[in-house]
Amino acid sequence: MSSSRSVRKLEMVSPVPADIDIANSVEPFHISEIAKDLNLSPNHYDLYGKYKAKVLLSVLDELERNEDGYYVVVGGITPTPLGEGKFTTTVGLCQALGAHLDRKVITCLRQPSQGPTFGIKGGAAGGGYSQVIPMDEFNLHLTGDIHAITAANNLLAAAIDTRIFHESTQSNKALFNQLCPPNKEGKRKFSDIMFRRLKAWYH
Repeated sequence: MSSSRSVRKLEMVSPVPADIDIANSVEPFHISEIAKDLNLSPNHYDLYGKYKAKVLLSVLDELERNEDGYYVVVGGITPTPLGEGKFTTTVGLCQALGAHLDRKVITCLRQPSQGPTFGIKGGAAGGGYSQVIPMDEFNLHLTGDIHAITAANNLLAAAIDTRIFHESTQSNKALFNQLCPPNKEGKRKFSDIMFRRLKAWYH
């Protein structure tokens, strides 16, 4: 978000420094200052340190009576050999509208996957003087959501691997005893989820 109050212009140098050097040369505004520029009350966002926050969906109720703005979508772009693609173009467009034309601008970007960060492509936070800061946190963990997705994906993969392993190495009788073991009296008790799955199967 850019406004006349929250703009810090960099002194551009040549040759252009590395992305990380540019990112580290800037002191970000506290996220509460940016929220104030957006007329967001503190009960509409959760802080994640000094420079990050999650905006709650409850803000939609407060902004319902406001006039709609313009929505610009940057679609699929094949990056140049130097890496200028969707992120760099989007951030540059935001800077042009906000810092140079003095428009109130909000830029929405998805959190990048960690693949590009550790591969040959580099990060996915824009580049040069058109990038998101703090770039290291944006690329690696941001608010921790990507780690939750990673954990859920790993849990699902482990469950599938375990199922395949047991089904390929054990008999039906052994599997049945594991899934529904008899008690000391030799009786078996099926759980509600088992009945629901059987009912769905036969219907």
